[in-house]
Amino acid sequence: MPPSAVLILGVGNEWRGDDAIGVLLARRLRERAPPGVEVKEHSGEGAGLMEEWVGHDAVIILDAVRSGSPPGTIHRLDASREAIPSRFFHASSHAFSVAEAVELSRALGALPEVVLLYGIEGREFAAGAGLSEEVRMGGAVVLEEVMALIESHAGRLAVKSRTGTGTGSASRS
Repeated sequence: MPPSAVLILGVGNEWRGDDAIGVLLARRLRERAPPGVEVKEHSGEGAGLMEEWVGHDAVIILDAVRSGSPPGTIHRLDASREAIPSRFFHASSHAFSVAEAVELSRALGALPEVVLLYGIEGREFAAGAGLSEEVRMGGAVVLEEVMALIESHAGRLAVKSRTGTGTGSASRS
């Protein structure tokens, strides 16, 4: 079966506190995604990510980040137009993670036409920790925003990069 036009990748580890948010959002989106949108869960290992997005026109990546912003802050980045700050992915247990996979794909000319990243600033990444309330609230905002985006931009996705709080307000990054 050929790949869908749009791929949503929920990245994370459900056993490491706030790192679970990408995977949990993917599960919720899978239940609601319209035809033509494929939703997968992924550990965040870079080479595997690069394999996942081959053949897709648009990719949306959902992940927890750690950049020093307040927990629950939502970072919206258009990776098809700008470099992804590797400092966001200190929470990853992989040396070659989302930022590196995007940049290597860009250098190889293998980056999908549209790559959007929604990173939710985490608080706690320890093994066995639960999801923090701030990340849960940020996740609810991202869930609705991604659903609106895929419903209103069937096949052609775009988002202005910005950073905002988990309550939905935003400012330029």
